[in-house]
Amino acid sequence: GIIAFSLISVGLVRITGNGPDQKAAAPTVQRSLVFQDQKDGGVRVEDGVTGQTLTVLHGEQGFVRGALRALTRERYSRGIGSAAPFELIARVDGRVTLLDPSTGQRVDLESFGPTNTAEFTRFLAMRPE
Repeated sequence: GIIAFSLISVGLVRITGNGPDQKAAAPTVQRSLVFQDQKDGGVRVEDGVTGQTLTVLHGEQGFVRGALRALTRERYSRGIGSAAPFELIARVDGRVTLLDPSTGQRVDLESFGPTNTAEFTRFLAMRPE
């Protein structure tokens, strides 16, 4: 079957668990996104509020797949399904976080460089096809 990855961002989210020495900067942009694997190997990206398709990713989007895979691996090890929301958050200090509230795991996207970070940040402003 199709495995759905939902990436939901919620306004006014307060992030905790970032470590004792680092407080999360305020979010500037957050967006609700749903990622769905397709039979042809593509990944459909939908607006999580309207359900409209924003784009379909193909094999070249390895970083997006890898970041999602890293978080879903932890979910499966804890018996958490793929329907639980993720949050994609761009912050005032330039950091971009992909957070899984269901496990507390996160990927700090900017640590992988601007090209990889842009694979996610472009979804924040994307309009339906």
